[in-house]
This record gives sequence, structure tokens and C-alpha cells, in this order.
Amino acid sequence: MRTLASQRIPKTQFDIGGVVGDYIAGIADQWLLVAPYANASMLEMFRDRDATPLRDMVPWAGEFAGKYFTAAVLNLRVTGDQRLKARLKEFVERLVSLQAADGYLGPWPEDSRLTNFTPYQGEKGMGTWDTWGHYHVMIGLMLWHDQTRDKAALAAACRIADLICRKYLGKKNTRLVDTGATEMNLAPAHSLCILYRKTKERKYLDMALQIVDEFAAEGKDGPLAGDYLRAPLAGKEFFETPKPRWESLHPIMALAELYWITGDGQYREAFENLWWSMVKLDRHNGGGFTSGERATGNPYDFGAIETCCTIAWMAMSVEMLKMTGNSIVADELELSTLNSVLGMHSSTGRWATYNTPMNGVRRASAHSIVFQAREGQPELNCCSVNSPRGFGMISDWAVTRGADGLALNWYGASSIEAAVRQGVTVTLVQETGYPASGGVKIKVSPSKAAEFALKLRIPYWSEKTKVKLNGEAVKGVEAGTYLTLNRKWKRGDVIQLDLDMSLRFWVGERDCEGKTSVYRGPILLTYDHRYNLDLAQKGKKRARNFDEWKPHPDYMLKPPALDAKTMKGRLVEWADWLPPILLLAVKARNGKTVHLCDYASAGETGTPYLSWLPVKNAPKAAFSRENPLRSRSV
Repeated sequence: MRTLASQRIPKTQFDIGGVVGDYIAGIADQWLLVAPYANASMLEMFRDRDATPLRDMVPWAGEFAGKYFTAAVLNLRVTGDQRLKARLKEFVERLVSLQAADGYLGPWPEDSRLTNFTPYQGEKGMGTWDTWGHYHVMIGLMLWHDQTRDKAALAAACRIADLICRKYLGKKNTRLVDTGATEMNLAPAHSLCILYRKTKERKYLDMALQIVDEFAAEGKDGPLAGDYLRAPLAGKEFFETPKPRWESLHPIMALAELYWITGDGQYREAFENLWWSMVKLDRHNGGGFTSGERATGNPYDFGAIETCCTIAWMAMSVEMLKMTGNSIVADELELSTLNSVLGMHSSTGRWATYNTPMNGVRRASAHSIVFQAREGQPELNCCSVNSPRGFGMISDWAVTRGADGLALNWYGASSIEAAVRQGVTVTLVQETGYPASGGVKIKVSPSKAAEFALKLRIPYWSEKTKVKLNGEAVKGVEAGTYLTLNRKWKRGDVIQLDLDMSLRFWVGERDCEGKTSVYRGPILLTYDHRYNLDLAQKGKKRARNFDEWKPHPDYMLKPPALDAKTMKGRLVEWADWLPPILLLAVKARNGKTVHLCDYASAGETGTPYLSWLPVKNAPKAAFSRENPLRSRSV
């Protein structure tokens, strides 16, 4: 097997503070700990799957338990919360107890199992996402096994895989790709690869390879799947593939796993080509992914930016970081986390969005996709169970290890203890107001004096970064790379990192022609109605409600024009309740003061906001692999 360029360090202990820590704590208390009891159907739908009458379910109902479980286990890795661990132990025991003797662990009757169709819903039956649901359950079970060594969880994942293999492996007349909803239902290619690495059971790898072969399958009416291997090798962009919905990212992650397993370079090349295509053409200004749940090849498209799409994008980016060890991939993960992930959640952790738009208002997913709610699961939908995974994935990329040492990717108030090698751990304590401010003080405390390389992520947007080690300036600091500090570390060593928080500008095109996104460090700045009521236009024709505004990309807010050449910006405080993470005062061209808040806080209280703003004299930058945000300072 190949060696990962950058990998998670098992048993790393995190204490994430600051505003991100507050979100994580709120999500544990308000959602992760209570969701299974408040939405008992999440598990109970598996118990009565063969009873009459059959529950009224959405096609993807079987995913809820797996998505919740995956998000919760990843959050446990970040928090070490013993309350959550106890709740998850109870959850997995009940989940495994509901698995059928043949390995089936879904909500559909016996004659519908893993066929991805049931005749018992609607007049003509209904396609189901049954293998998709089993994929998510497998991922959760394997993560729990990684965390706890629970043999029963791994055995349950193997029984699912055995069932998939019995039903589809080598069956030329019963192909998985022929069962419909292929972007979703081919996802087990990914989980089967992971299970193969754990067990070395050859049939799991054979089944995964068979599914990947089916990526290129053709039907009488055209492609049956997305051709995710051949198309990117032929130079096609992701949005040009036959099935560019967001769910495709999960089977695509099988390509990365197959590279690690086989060493075949075509899998790596295809995977990397797809990732770069996505970041160029379908990752939006706040780190969100896709428009209207699919790739359109247009990052300026105002279609809904679904929470699940962004979570899948981040999961794929974690794999890209493992593959390449490229610090710019970690920059992308930070962009998505500090903007989109925070922005898709209430600051209390009580609710999450379905759509976190570039311009608009935020609605809880329980409002905008309430059609997914059913008896016994009033709060369940695809996004509510999935959104906390964005915080849990911090454990995948905050501190990683490669052949050339440890890499610190996470900046923010925190204490992180990780193993350097056998017998040596290091604790990295950060004292900082980041991302509101650019100064980061890092106290390095190894368990004993030891020589090792510590790499600091220098974001590509930080053009003038200053670093001091024990008070001495460090040379050779370069944006968009890691700064490697290789020395014998001892308790009391201190690194001072000062990141360049100069304003940067992404000049819009197409749907955003004439508008600009403004960044301060990793934070997308946003015009929120709440902080600018004194600028609200009066005497104009009023829209009767938000829905009437929806078609307009400016959401009928008309902030005064800004000027990139004169925008300095000063941090100000919000004296009232529910303050934003960051609030910046800037002078408009007409002399009025405009307040810009962070994207994560925008719309928190229900007000409309804009992240594409009228800015004159903003410098343009083309997309490049060195500057994927297309941003420049003046």
C-alpha cells in the first residue's frame, strides 16, 4: 500500500476553544445528545420494516442513522465528550441489534432489500436509495470501530458488505448500476475499499472494483452512471460528466482508496483532476459546494448550496489532503469550516440549514425541507443529521503527520496533543483571537525534549506572514506552503505567527458580474441588514416577503458602493445581544459607514444579507492552483 502524504494522527486530543469551540459544544448539547431520542424513528424504522402497514418514507430514509452516527463519532474524536460516547455506545448496540440475519440494515421490506426499489410506496412503487443508506451505516460503524475497537460494529459492517457481494458480485444480469439513482447507490465502492483495508477480505475489493467499472456503464438511453474514472482522465470537468450531482463525491472517493490499495496511478490522476475541477468551477465564495445540488461549472450560480453538498466536498478535500499533503487543500478546508460550516448552523447548535446562500436569508432545514419529516422523526432530514460532520472533520486535518514531520493546519484558540512518534507526544497550545485577528501564539510542549519537524501552514492569502521562534525572526516564510521548523524542541518553546489580514477581493463574473467578494484573512465579509439599518433605503416599493425577493441575486438590498483602493476597515464591537464573530466598519464611496460582518454570522437573526458586494477598483485575479480563490489585495 502507498504511504499517505498527510494523515490523521490517532488518539490526538483536542480542546477547541473560541467561537468554534462554542459551536461544537452547542451542537453536542442541542443535537447530538438528544437527536436519537427526539427522533426515535431514526432507528425504529429498521425494527418494523416487514410489518404492515409500511411506514411512509422518503427514498433515502435509511441514511439518517448512518449520517447521524458518522457525524457524532467524528465529533467525539474532537471533544472526547464522555456523555456523547455513552450515548453512541447505546446507539450502536441498538443499531446492530436491528440488523437482519442476512446482514440487511435498512428500512425496506424483505422483498425490497438492496434492490433500490420498493413496490409498496405510491401507485407504481418507488425507487429507493437503499445501498446509499447502507453505505452511510458502514462508514459510521467503521469509524466507531476505529475509535473504540468495538468488534461487533466491525462485524456488522462486514455483514452488510457480505450481503452486497452476494447480491451483486459477479452477477452480470444483476448489476448495481442498473438499479437506478446511481450517483447515490454506487457509493459502497468507497466503504468497501475501506473495509478491505481493515479486513483484507478480497471479495470486498473485487466488489469495489466492479462498481468502479460500472461507472462507465451505458444503457439504451445513454450513460447509467457518471464515468468518474474515464472522463477526468480524458480532460472533462466534473460538471461535464453524465452524473454531476453532489452524491457522486462519495463513490468518487473510492478512487483515492483504490490508489492507496493498488498503486495504480490512473486512480490518483482521476481523483486529483476531479478535485481541482470542483474547486475551480463549483466551490463558491464561502467554501460551499454545488448549485441546486449539482455541479454547474459556475461558482457564481445562485442555486441552493445544500449543506450535504458542502459536507461531501469537505470529506473529499480531506482525502485530497491525505493524497497530496498540499497546504492549499488545508486552506480550502479552513475556508469551508470557518464560513460555510459555521454559517449552516445556529450559533446555539440547535438547528442547521438546508441552503446557506451567497445572497439571501437562512432558513432551518426543518423549514425548507420539512417534507422529509415523518412520524417519530420531526427533525430528521438529510442535512440535519449530516451538518455536524463539518466540525467533526476538524479531527482529520487540524494536525497531521507525514514522512517529513507534523503539520499544524488548525489556527484558533485551542490545545492539541498529538503523537510525534512512539514515546514522544507534543502539546500545541494556541493563544489567539484568530480568525478575528491574525496574531497566533503557539506554545510547543513536547513530553520530553525531542528533535522533529513541525510544519506551519502559511495560507496562500497571507502574503506578508511574519514568524518568530523564541523571539527570533524566521526567514523563508512563503505563502501557500508549509514553513518547516526542524529542531530539537523543548518545553517552553514559543512560536509567534502573524498572518496578513489585509483585505482581499474576488471580482465576480457571469451571475455576479459587477459584484465583488471581500475577504479578511479566511473570513468572507458580508453585508447584513441587521448591522446597517441606518442605510436601509426608504420610500422604495416594498417586497411583501422574502420569497418575492428570491429571484433577485441582490435580494433587493442596495448597500452603497465601496472602493477597494480606500477600504481600510476597522474592527468594531456590536454592543447589543447576539454579536457577530467579526464586525468591520468601512467607508463607502459616498462617505457613509458600512458595517460588514463575517459570513458565518450573517443572517443568524433572520435578516437578509449579501456576500457579493458593489466594490469599485477591485483588482482581478484569474483562478490558479496557487490562488484558487481568485483573490488579490490592492
